[in-house]
Amino acid sequence: MSTIAHYDEIISLPRAVRFPVEMVPPAGFDAHQIETWPKVAGSLEYVDGRLLFMPPRGDFQQDTVTDVVITLGAWVRRHPDFVLGTNEAGMRLGDATRAADAAIWWRADLGAYDGRLRRVPPVLAVEIAGADEDDSETALREKAKWYLNVGVSVVWVVFPEQREVLVISSEQEARVSGNEKMQPHPSLPELSPIASELFVQVSSRE
Repeated sequence: MSTIAHYDEIISLPRAVRFPVEMVPPAGFDAHQIETWPKVAGSLEYVDGRLLFMPPRGDFQQDTVTDVVITLGAWVRRHPDFVLGTNEAGMRLGDATRAADAAIWWRADLGAYDGRLRRVPPVLAVEIAGADEDDSETALREKAKWYLNVGVSVVWVVFPEQREVLVISSEQEARVSGNEKMQPHPSLPELSPIASELFVQVSSRE
């Protein structure tokens, strides 16, 4: 059986499986060429020579990603020097390919569209925590550390269940919730939403 055929064969896994799990790359896989990546229902990253799979997002994450994008989108409309990416915004930085739930780049850094992964670090990367252990604060702090090491200016780690946002930069970190305002990073003028704006949908369901 060819490697590619394995991507159409679905097996059940115990709930206790820890994600991300490693996948066997298909024949012809090139981490630099997005068209060579397998098509799966979930998200993929390539880190430390390993192709890693995460399952599709659950309801808490879906709704919170939407509120984050609504908030960031409104800001980007007022600041056309920036570009907002979402839908597992892919980037090839250093020797890894990662995907953010949302990210903001300087428009001048990006150049023309070419259909490929972006090769420059965003100013802001946003990660939304899920219910699984693999989206724990410890795991997401590790990813935030990677972002900062490759040149990202600031990372938001968003926790839907706790309705909190952990803002991490190389200079400092802060945790905000409720009606507290997030302090704008110098690279992102006037981006200082109230924390609760990122949880409108999940809060309305309670």
